[in-house]
Amino acid sequence: MREQTDNLPVAMEQPGFRLLSPGTWGGMVVEYLECTERIDLRPMLEGLPDDKCTCPHWGYMLRGALHSQYAEGTEEVIRSGDVFYMSKGHTGWFEAGSAMIFFSPEVEQRVIAEHLAKKMQG
Repeated sequence: MREQTDNLPVAMEQPGFRLLSPGTWGGMVVEYLECTERIDLRPMLEGLPDDKCTCPHWGYMLRGALHSQYAEGTEEVIRSGDVFYMSKGHTGWFEAGSAMIFFSPEVEQRVIAEHLAKKMQG
């Protein structure tokens, strides 16, 4: 399977942030994220266990950077050109102008997507 990012349907959008996704491929949710503003994920993850994302992700940072913090206290910056793995129990923020593609297990990502949708509805 393949798809051009320009053709991906919008899964979630708010000012300064777009998440595009063709859905699930082989049990993994495929997502393309881009943000034009600094996006802090911490408020969006409040209410999850330890206020952290409970889903692992694998991906590639196309541009910009993601500053991530993990439950055990580790911090890292994922920068343009980095391939990455983020274990469960993370949070963080994106620099303005960031874009990445990432892959997540379907069942765990569904829980996160439902939580974020509720947060965005207010």
